[in-house]
Amino acid sequence: MNTKEDFPQPDINLVGVCGLFCPACRIFIAQKESLEKRMKMAKAFQIPVEVLRCDGCRSQNRFVYCEICTMSACTKKAGLDYCAECEDYPCTPLKKFRVALPHRIELWENQTRIKEVGYERWFEEMLEHYSCNRCHTINSAYDLACRKCGAIPSCTYVARHKSKILSYLAKRKNQPG
Repeated sequence: MNTKEDFPQPDINLVGVCGLFCPACRIFIAQKESLEKRMKMAKAFQIPVEVLRCDGCRSQNRFVYCEICTMSACTKKAGLDYCAECEDYPCTPLKKFRVALPHRIELWENQTRIKEVGYERWFEEMLEHYSCNRCHTINSAYDLACRKCGAIPSCTYVARHKSKILSYLAKRKNQPG
C-alpha cells in the first residue's frame, strides 16, 4: 500500500492541472497495489484490465478518462501549468467537472493553494491530507475507512467531506446496473 513515505519528493506528474492529487485517485491506487484491485476497478469501469493504468495527470501513461481530459488539453494549448492561471478560470467545463463527483470538492482550494505556495509544498500538504493518521496509508476520497489499518475516518479529506461522499455513494448504490 502506498504511504506518504513512498513519495519522498513532490512529483509534478502527480499534480492535476485542475487541482486533483493523483496519489489519492482510486485508479492510481489500484494500479500500484494489486492485480485484484485493478481487475475490480476495470470491471466497475467496464474496460479491459490492461487499460486500467495511470502514472498521473502529466505522465505519458494516463487512465482513459484522463487521456481525454479537456482541462489538460486546454492548459497545454494555452501554455499554462494550472487552470487557475487562465483568465477564464473557473470556466464552465471546470465548474461542471468539480460538482460531478465528491473527490473534486476541493479543486478551488487546491488551485489557490498551489498559486500561494507552489506545487511542491502543496504536494506535501496533500500527502498529509489523504494519509491515514495512524498508518500513513494514502487513501482515496471514497475510502471511508483506511484500506490498511481500518481507521475511521481514513484521512482528513474524508473526515471533512463525509456527508457528501456518503450521499454520492448511496445514490450510486441505488442506481440500476
